[in-house]
Amino acid sequence: MKEITILPGPLRGTIQAPPSKSQAHRALICAALAAGVSRLSHMEASDDILATAAGLRALGAAVSPGPEEWVVHGAENPTAAGGSSGQVQVECGESGSTLRFLLPLFPACGRAARFTGRGRLGRRPLEPYRDIMRAQGIHWQEEKGEGLSLRLSGRLRPGVFSLPGDVSSQFVSGLCFALPLLAGESVLHLTTELESAPYLDLTLAALRGAGVVIRSEGPRSYRIPGGQTYQPRDLRIEGDYSQAVFFLVAGALGSGVTVAGLDPASRQGDRAALAILARLGYRVTEQAGAVTCAPGPPPAAAVEIDAAPCPDIIPALALAAALRPGLTTTIVRAGRLRLKECDRLRATATELGALGADIEEREDGLVIRGVSRLLGDLRLDSHGDHRMAMTLAIAARVATRPVALTDPDCVRKSYPGFWTDFAALGGRWTTEAGGEV
Repeated sequence: MKEITILPGPLRGTIQAPPSKSQAHRALICAALAAGVSRLSHMEASDDILATAAGLRALGAAVSPGPEEWVVHGAENPTAAGGSSGQVQVECGESGSTLRFLLPLFPACGRAARFTGRGRLGRRPLEPYRDIMRAQGIHWQEEKGEGLSLRLSGRLRPGVFSLPGDVSSQFVSGLCFALPLLAGESVLHLTTELESAPYLDLTLAALRGAGVVIRSEGPRSYRIPGGQTYQPRDLRIEGDYSQAVFFLVAGALGSGVTVAGLDPASRQGDRAALAILARLGYRVTEQAGAVTCAPGPPPAAAVEIDAAPCPDIIPALALAAALRPGLTTTIVRAGRLRLKECDRLRATATELGALGADIEEREDGLVIRGVSRLLGDLRLDSHGDHRMAMTLAIAARVATRPVALTDPDCVRKSYPGFWTDFAALGGRWTTEAGGEV
């Protein structure tokens, strides 16, 4: 496994935010279901986005990435009786978004499919979909083992769909993409409170942009007319707050970093990072779509962070909390982090703890007692998880000694340009071959 050694030193300067992976997934899906041509600009070919694009090609869309824009020719009449002949394969890689967003589209279009994936993807919960599909007589066959192998065949019918909201909003989003394609009206009912509600807001905004109507009938119920037609559109993907947070934390712990190209009116749930960093005492300023984060004094009172609406930014925020001497930070409702590319609660506690952070792992959260410095001269494990690798890269820059990091290339899953931006802000590392970047 590849390994690099990151040299200590503050990051400073300005970078452009990469495109929002969350918005890009949704825009691609809407474009692929539209009767016409859509053009999406400010796209990035991360592993997850490439997996979604490949899955949409299996559904019949033509997705053509380009340096300036991606051109999408929507699947012609995707719900035509009988659909395409034979079973298609949808390789999801390690992308939970690809799997959960695309899975209901295939039975909605009457297409038999085999979904495959790598790593821990097969451990991610799928029970809400399984129960719905089997109740409708749709064939569902999972093959146990490493990764994921799931065969699905049959046609989804309109009706009343009930599912929990506290497992993942991705199930709700997936049905919101699929149900408008059915011949009749459907009702989507959540049996529990919806977690990560901002992610569903992103889905509903994407659907509105594509001319699809979903009517909210209270906090847990949605009425979805059938027989709708997605409309093509041209769209520039906005900057990604979930990726920006890594460098904003670097600025908070160093000499100040600015991330430009962020929409101040964004619906992204991870925009909450700005308010949380401010609560931790860091100086956060916004001006004309650029966010700057710089050091500041820690607050006097303890801080509690609710992870449920924004689980992806928790490892980076845990690092920001770890270097607040005298401050106790408690992270709650974070149990879903155990089901990501790795057990992120355990990985965050283990790896930051190895650096000298005072961090206690709990069943559904973390308790962090701030310290004045992090150590170095050791080897940290990225666990093959893109968000852990990026968090630990920032942690290594504020350590007292160099830090080795395993599998740095796993950042390709969501942020292929991470190491380029890291270097642009002054980040340096050595390779196993002895070279320095």
